[in-house]
Amino acid sequence: MAIKDNISRIRESIAKASIDSGRKPEDITLVAASKTKPATYIKEAIAAGVDAVGENRVQEMMEKNAEGAYEGVPLHFIGHLQSNKVNKVVGICDLIESVSSKSLLSQIGKRAESLGITQDVLIEINIGKEPQKSGILPEETEEILEYASQLTGINVHGFMTIPPFFVENERNCYYFDIMFKLFVDMSAKKYDNVSVRLLSMGMSDTYIDAIRFGSNMVRVGSAIFGER
Repeated sequence: MAIKDNISRIRESIAKASIDSGRKPEDITLVAASKTKPATYIKEAIAAGVDAVGENRVQEMMEKNAEGAYEGVPLHFIGHLQSNKVNKVVGICDLIESVSSKSLLSQIGKRAESLGITQDVLIEINIGKEPQKSGILPEETEEILEYASQLTGINVHGFMTIPPFFVENERNCYYFDIMFKLFVDMSAKKYDNVSVRLLSMGMSDTYIDAIRFGSNMVRVGSAIFGER
């Protein structure tokens, strides 16, 4: 498995997509989504130049962290975060991308305060309003940002989303466009503890289109590591 070669190809695609959208390649953060992948693979991806590593499962993250899997780059939590696992993630992950409710946001803030730190987070948006997915609805975005501004122990840096996936690019791009417009609208508003500057959207099958529609952070797994 040529992880280094895969990352090189992905970087080339990121560069083209970013230039096509009027940005610089270095404006895009490449997060290696390492669910089920061993520490050896992750270390190889870090050596090949990924910007961060993202984990979906708390227990798996803890085990690999004990092996030093993430040394050298920021660690993101990108999976569904249960309230009873907050204490295991806050202060360990540099960025929690999947904050999906006010109550979770509050718990994260309280835990961070108890540790004497400020935890960086993204708000997860259920842009397709799919009942099986976590995340707040788009129309609830302003409300949760206002709520975040009243909390301590957290900094909200933007949004993460997992739109509905379609084989047809045009249908994927429809949701990317909606999400980017929401991102732009919210970035113009001023709240304490909130700086809307990161938009994490796009995965292995869709990251190129996501970048063209405004994403500045992509979570790529199988295109780096191969299929699970």
